[in-house]
Amino acid sequence: MSDTDSSNVYDALILPDEALANGGVEILRAGVINDELYVSARRAFVDPGQWGEVLAEIARRLAILYSLETDFSEDEVIGAIESAFAADLGAPLAVPKKRAKKSAAKTSKSSKTKSKKTKSKSSRAKSAPARKAAKKKR
Repeated sequence: MSDTDSSNVYDALILPDEALANGGVEILRAGVINDELYVSARRAFVDPGQWGEVLAEIARRLAILYSLETDFSEDEVIGAIESAFAADLGAPLAVPKKRAKKSAAKTSKSSKTKSKKTKSKSSRAKSAPARKAAKKKR
Protein backbone atom coordinates (compact mmCIF):
# COMPACT_ATOMS: atom_id res chain seq x y z
CA MET A 1 0.00 0.00 0.00
CA SER A 2 2.81 2.44 0.71
CA ASP A 3 6.24 3.46 -0.34
CA THR A 4 7.47 3.95 3.24
CA ASP A 5 10.28 2.60 5.36
CA SER A 6 9.27 -0.39 7.51
CA SER A 7 11.27 0.71 10.59
CA ASN A 8 9.58 1.31 13.95
CA VAL A 9 9.91 5.09 13.63
CA TYR A 10 6.88 7.02 12.37
CA ASP A 11 8.04 9.29 9.55
CA ALA A 12 5.74 12.33 9.92
CA LEU A 13 5.68 15.18 7.44
CA ILE A 14 6.88 18.59 8.57
CA LEU A 15 4.44 21.43 9.10
CA PRO A 16 4.43 24.02 6.32
CA ASP A 17 6.24 27.28 7.15
CA GLU A 18 2.96 29.15 6.51
CA ALA A 19 1.28 27.14 9.30
CA LEU A 20 4.09 27.89 11.72
CA ALA A 21 4.04 31.60 10.86
CA ASN A 22 0.29 32.18 10.55
CA GLY A 23 -1.41 29.40 12.46
CA GLY A 24 -4.30 27.45 11.03
CA VAL A 25 -6.24 24.27 11.63
CA GLU A 26 -5.18 20.81 10.57
CA ILE A 27 -8.24 19.11 9.07
CA LEU A 28 -6.79 15.82 7.83
CA ARG A 29 -3.88 13.55 8.64
CA ALA A 30 -3.29 10.17 7.00
CA GLY A 31 -0.61 7.60 7.61
CA VAL A 32 0.20 4.04 6.63
CA ILE A 33 1.21 1.59 9.35
CA ASN A 34 1.86 -2.04 8.40
CA ASP A 35 0.05 -1.48 5.09
CA GLU A 36 -3.07 -0.21 6.86
CA LEU A 37 -4.41 3.33 6.44
CA TYR A 38 -4.95 5.40 9.57
CA VAL A 39 -6.80 8.71 9.32
CA SER A 40 -7.46 11.49 11.78
CA ALA A 41 -9.88 14.16 10.62
CA ARG A 42 -11.88 17.04 11.94
CA ARG A 43 -15.43 17.80 10.76
CA ALA A 44 -14.19 21.08 9.37
CA PHE A 45 -17.12 22.13 7.18
CA VAL A 46 -20.86 22.54 7.65
CA ASP A 47 -21.42 21.15 4.13
CA PRO A 48 -19.75 17.74 3.76
CA GLY A 49 -19.60 18.36 0.01
CA GLN A 50 -16.73 20.75 0.65
CA TRP A 51 -14.61 17.70 1.38
CA GLY A 52 -14.92 16.92 -2.33
CA GLU A 53 -13.20 20.21 -3.10
CA VAL A 54 -10.48 19.43 -0.55
CA LEU A 55 -9.93 15.95 -1.97
CA ALA A 56 -9.80 17.35 -5.53
CA GLU A 57 -7.16 19.89 -4.49
CA ILE A 58 -5.18 17.12 -2.80
CA ALA A 59 -5.35 15.09 -6.02
CA ARG A 60 -4.09 18.08 -8.04
CA ARG A 61 -1.17 18.58 -5.68
CA LEU A 62 -0.32 14.86 -5.78
CA ALA A 63 -0.39 15.03 -9.59
CA ILE A 64 2.16 17.83 -9.52
CA LEU A 65 4.33 15.89 -7.07
CA TYR A 66 4.27 12.73 -9.21
CA SER A 67 4.88 14.65 -12.45
CA LEU A 68 7.98 16.25 -10.91
CA GLU A 69 9.36 13.04 -9.40
CA THR A 70 8.33 10.36 -11.94
CA ASP A 71 7.60 9.86 -15.63
CA PHE A 72 3.84 10.28 -15.06
CA SER A 73 2.13 13.37 -16.43
CA GLU A 74 -0.26 15.33 -14.23
CA ASP A 75 -3.19 14.13 -16.37
CA GLU A 76 -2.13 10.49 -15.98
CA VAL A 77 -1.93 10.86 -12.21
CA ILE A 78 -5.32 12.59 -12.00
CA GLY A 79 -6.81 9.84 -14.19
CA ALA A 80 -5.34 7.08 -12.03
CA ILE A 81 -6.53 8.74 -8.81
CA GLU A 82 -9.98 9.40 -10.25
CA SER A 83 -10.38 5.80 -11.44
CA ALA A 84 -9.23 4.28 -8.16
CA PHE A 85 -11.38 6.70 -6.14
CA ALA A 86 -14.52 5.89 -8.13
CA ALA A 87 -13.83 2.14 -8.09
CA ASP A 88 -13.16 2.12 -4.36
CA LEU A 89 -16.47 3.89 -3.74
CA GLY A 90 -18.24 1.30 -5.90
CA ALA A 91 -18.91 3.40 -8.98
CA PRO A 92 -19.37 1.44 -12.21
CA LEU A 93 -16.56 1.77 -14.72
CA ALA A 94 -17.34 4.32 -17.40
CA VAL A 95 -16.93 3.02 -20.93
CA PRO A 96 -16.29 5.74 -23.51
CA LYS A 97 -19.06 5.84 -26.12
CA LYS A 98 -18.13 5.79 -29.78
CA ARG A 99 -19.24 8.91 -31.59
CA ALA A 100 -21.25 8.48 -34.76
CA LYS A 101 -20.24 10.49 -37.81
CA LYS A 102 -22.27 13.67 -38.10
CA SER A 103 -23.78 15.12 -41.25
CA ALA A 104 -22.69 18.59 -42.37
CA ALA A 105 -25.92 20.16 -41.06
CA LYS A 106 -25.50 18.59 -37.66
CA THR A 107 -21.84 19.60 -37.55
CA SER A 108 -22.61 23.29 -38.05
CA LYS A 109 -25.35 23.11 -35.42
CA SER A 110 -22.95 21.29 -33.12
CA SER A 111 -20.28 23.97 -33.51
CA LYS A 112 -22.82 26.64 -32.50
CA THR A 113 -23.67 24.60 -29.43
CA LYS A 114 -19.99 24.20 -28.62
CA SER A 115 -19.43 27.96 -28.75
CA LYS A 116 -22.31 28.45 -26.31
CA LYS A 117 -20.84 25.81 -24.02
CA THR A 118 -17.44 27.45 -24.22
CA LYS A 119 -18.94 30.77 -23.19
CA SER A 120 -20.64 29.21 -20.19
CA LYS A 121 -17.41 27.46 -19.19
CA SER A 122 -15.45 30.70 -19.39
CA SER A 123 -18.06 32.49 -17.29
CA ARG A 124 -17.75 29.73 -14.70
CA ALA A 125 -13.97 30.07 -14.82
CA LYS A 126 -14.29 33.79 -14.10
CA SER A 127 -16.25 33.03 -10.97
CA ALA A 128 -13.57 30.63 -9.66
CA PRO A 129 -11.64 33.39 -7.83
CA ALA A 130 -14.87 34.43 -6.17
CA ARG A 131 -15.47 30.83 -5.05
CA LYS A 132 -11.91 30.65 -3.66
CA ALA A 133 -12.40 33.92 -1.78
CA ALA A 134 -15.67 32.59 -0.34
CA LYS A 135 -13.91 29.39 0.75
CA LYS A 136 -11.23 31.36 2.58
CA LYS A 137 -13.90 33.30 4.50
CA ARG A 138 -15.43 30.04 5.80
